[in-house]
Amino acid sequence: MTLRTAGIHHITAFASNPQANVDFYAGVLGLRLVKRTINFDAPEVYHLYFGNEAGSPGTIITFFPWPQARRGRIGGGQVGITTYVVPQGSLGFWESRLEGFGVPVKKVTRFSENYLQFTDNEGLGLELVEREEGPNSGWSFGGIPADKAIKGFGGAVLFSVNPKRTMDALEHLLGLSKVAEDVAYARYRSFGDIGNVIDVPLSAMNGGSDGAGTVHHIAWRAHDFEQHAEWRNSVEKYGYRPTPIVDRQYFNALYFREAGGILFEIATDPPGFALDEPADALGEKLMLPEWFEPHRSQIEANLLPIEVRVLEEKQK
Repeated sequence: MTLRTAGIHHITAFASNPQANVDFYAGVLGLRLVKRTINFDAPEVYHLYFGNEAGSPGTIITFFPWPQARRGRIGGGQVGITTYVVPQGSLGFWESRLEGFGVPVKKVTRFSENYLQFTDNEGLGLELVEREEGPNSGWSFGGIPADKAIKGFGGAVLFSVNPKRTMDALEHLLGLSKVAEDVAYARYRSFGDIGNVIDVPLSAMNGGSDGAGTVHHIAWRAHDFEQHAEWRNSVEKYGYRPTPIVDRQYFNALYFREAGGILFEIATDPPGFALDEPADALGEKLMLPEWFEPHRSQIEANLLPIEVRVLEEKQK
């Protein structure tokens, strides 16, 4: 094994109400809406991307918000919890902010780290952890100062129907290192400084079902297009059947489902979200790939309007 991923590139989930989705991730969590586009495979559905000021790899959570979406069930074969990392000393700020917006929080400890766990408006599992590593975000919004803002992903907790196989793929395919194990979890770490810590429950999980409030896939970073092609060969040699490489406009992608049931993607760091709009105007208007531009009027008519807005806390 010669290839090693730096960590998570992005995580993609299902939602239902697009404005409620924007309100939670931009309004409550203070992330930047870095791209509003459509699901290239279903152009009647938004594809919304939230991250740091540039939408850097390791910070991006994306959503397919479809108003008719059924509610999913979190379980095996999914990312069970998406972990966000915040600067040291800021968990108290976040506990107060979340409670101010009526978001219940639960305090847990895992591998000697303290977490605030909560769910978004759809029931998606989230948590916050303080860590020194990783650059601070340059984005400040909605009353969140930059020195308290979410940096990006701390990592994820993977719910697997076959934990041994999932852990083997993390170590021997993706190149993460096993760094700890206790009675409930094994922990893996990549060489990157963000999106780099993956925990896997040691007990197999019953399968979940796709729908609003669940993760569709987790994407791992490829440094460039040349390495991406090498990743495809590596996945095949490991015994999985990756898809052909797909142009997703802002990165190239390939997909495969690992033996624990989780849909993995490998995505390229380039070209990034400033490909088709200025960096200082990211996410401000609907961006379409050129093959959909002739249908812009029809596509826009089928999408509910959304806006990024500052929200008032519900509880003072």
